[in-house]
Amino acid sequence: MKLSKNFTLEELIRSETAERLGIDNVPKDEKVIENLRNLCFEVLQQLRDYVKAPVVINSGFRCPKLNEAVGGVKTSQHCSGEACDIRLSSPKQGREWAAWIEDNCRFDQMLLERNKSGAVWLHVSCKRDASKNRQSFTILKVEG
Repeated sequence: MKLSKNFTLEELIRSETAERLGIDNVPKDEKVIENLRNLCFEVLQQLRDYVKAPVVINSGFRCPKLNEAVGGVKTSQHCSGEACDIRLSSPKQGREWAAWIEDNCRFDQMLLERNKSGAVWLHVSCKRDASKNRQSFTILKVEG
């Protein structure tokens, strides 16, 4: 199912962890799909059009069982379809993309993150009710 010109529901629910553990990560609530569509419309498709290259999603929607399996917090916006993690090649790319999103998109929260293995990603969320979006950007665990 297409959510926008370049994004599908399948890529926003795909999870290697879910596949490995046999977890059904398909949203059962239409509101979740609408939230994912909104995230694509407000942020992801605009970023894709700006960079003129694929924007790869590491983690989009997570059902509660998957969220628990990956160690997500119970209040994670991934569970409502309001958030995703975008794969990055470097912290520099993350800062550039985050600055562009901050200046051009309606979003709730962005977190630029890096894990112990050196993987870097940009967590971005967006609520359908624009008045509830915090427009907050934070850099976490990122050096260089």
